[in-house]
Amino acid sequence: MFVEPWETQAGPAELAAVAQAADRLGYAYVACCDHVAIPRRLAGPMGATWYDPVSTLGYLAALTTRTRLLSHVAVAPLRHPLLSAKQYATLDLLSGGRLVLGVGAGHVQEEFETLGVDFHRRGEILTETIAALRVALTDEYPEHAGPRFPFRDLAVSPRPVQAPPPIWVGGSSAAAVRRAAAHAEGWLSQGDTLETLPAQLELIRSVREREGRSAGGFVVNAIVPPLYVGEPGWDIGRRSVSGKPEQLAELLRRYVAVGVTHVQLRPRSRDVKEYLAQLELVATDVLPLVREVA
Repeated sequence: MFVEPWETQAGPAELAAVAQAADRLGYAYVACCDHVAIPRRLAGPMGATWYDPVSTLGYLAALTTRTRLLSHVAVAPLRHPLLSAKQYATLDLLSGGRLVLGVGAGHVQEEFETLGVDFHRRGEILTETIAALRVALTDEYPEHAGPRFPFRDLAVSPRPVQAPPPIWVGGSSAAAVRRAAAHAEGWLSQGDTLETLPAQLELIRSVREREGRSAGGFVVNAIVPPLYVGEPGWDIGRRSVSGKPEQLAELLRRYVAVGVTHVQLRPRSRDVKEYLAQLELVATDVLPLVREVA
């Protein structure tokens, strides 16, 4: 929805520049999404180019030192959990323990059909996959009883630094929110607003209480409107927000007030130079004003 014209021509150099800036400026993570193939009917609205998250985050891991590496989100039902465990354990090891494994059910039906996965059962497949991933990322010889992915007496190495890495679940349907609350360490909101977030957080609280899971430490990640620090002098669109640092900080503080722990930021820009400048302004002028209150 908010792809910038310059991004369609961006490549490895731009990815590296953005990740290294995020690393230097103290951002919590950089993220990469996941699609295996885009059907022709969706290539217009979605775009056809989706970088593979394991390859991309591995490339960025070698160029950074502290920022975490988030798959936002890996469409986990498309792959056997042992395959995903192998890939992401390797990424966690090579990055020095910086992986955050974000997973989701997916939404592109043709992708599932082509790969031989039941699109209509993707939610239950994801739930089992999370359980299988957790044990495979914890034990060198994991055991999982199934029903779809039974395995035992198979070594999965190399081992990750984190055992296991944190798992965050994406999606804003009731089923996705319940899945995150019951089976993960965090929730990746998709499209929720300040008005809809309180009800989602109450659902998370009630599920975790029912499951006997601790209320503390659970990550709530929200996508905030695209930002521009200052007066842009160009049309940034009605969904975007611009203004002085204090104005933007006040917006972000409202997310903190409802219980959000992480916000996903998207500066508006006309080229990578402007994107990097905005990234720095947010880090140096806006976020300190949020932390003063948080």
